Amino acid sequence: MAIIINVDVQLAKKKMSVTELSEKVGITMANISILKNGKAKAIRFSTLEAICVALDCQPGDLLEYHPD
Repeated sequence: MAIIINVDVQLAKKKMSVTELSEKVGITMANISILKNGKAKAIRFSTLEAICVALDCQPGDLLEYHPD
């Protein structure tokens, strides 16, 4: 996949656990793990916004494009 999701990097920078992010964003830990492990096929803008608010970051901090 050419889109890399850097949730794990931002979690480490903010010293936040998946559990804490899950509670702040209001989505399951399983769904955060899917994002974190790069297995997600899509993400809602509302979820992306909630993650950005919780991690105090920009969408570009979470999403990265790498050509194949």
